[in-house]
Amino acid sequence: DASKFRDYLLDRGLLISSVKRIFSSIRSIINLSITEEGINCINAFSKTYMPDNDNIEIRKPIPTKDIKHIQSLCREYDDDLRWLIALLSDTGMRLGEGVGLLKSDINLNSEIPHIRLIPHPWRRLKTRGSERYIPLVGASLWACKRILEYNNESIYAFPRYTSSKECNTNSASAALNKWLKEKLSNPYVIHGFRHSFRDRLRAVEYPPDLIDHIRG
Repeated sequence: DASKFRDYLLDRGLLISSVKRIFSSIRSIINLSITEEGINCINAFSKTYMPDNDNIEIRKPIPTKDIKHIQSLCREYDDDLRWLIALLSDTGMRLGEGVGLLKSDINLNSEIPHIRLIPHPWRRLKTRGSERYIPLVGASLWACKRILEYNNESIYAFPRYTSSKECNTNSASAALNKWLKEKLSNPYVIHGFRHSFRDRLRAVEYPPDLIDHIRG
């Protein structure tokens, strides 16, 4: 189980340092339970093999020229998968944050069009600071307009991957990464848009504390 959980986290694109941090918390919880309950067992999470950092592919930021190319293709394909990519490309959102949106989370009638990112039963947010307002511009604004224009009688922005019971980010990640691999010469992944968003804000000398806030 510990090995399968490690592989699951790595498949989601987490760095080995993040996986080790998660395992540290799990080991502590299980050790406390063993002690408090007087259980005679070994903590299976205490000796799980972890690959070296060098063996893990680093999620690279996507260059601006490639982002513009992908955004152009998204408008050309004009379907729900491409709306999701376009949304992520100009908001810096995590994949799960985008996949789990309700249509009602999108507000295009405000003076500044935005997404109100809040937790839902099918999709929690990573941290308390992840609950935030995200302005919509460029490709993300176009994507949200298309999401609301598409009348599929669903309350979810991406019903292909979201229901009242779950938010299937793994399937979304696999589909989007496969498409990006076909369209880009370098092996970038969907999470690269989030790194690029940070770098783009830094390039225009956006205040670091606001970068952290808008990225949650």
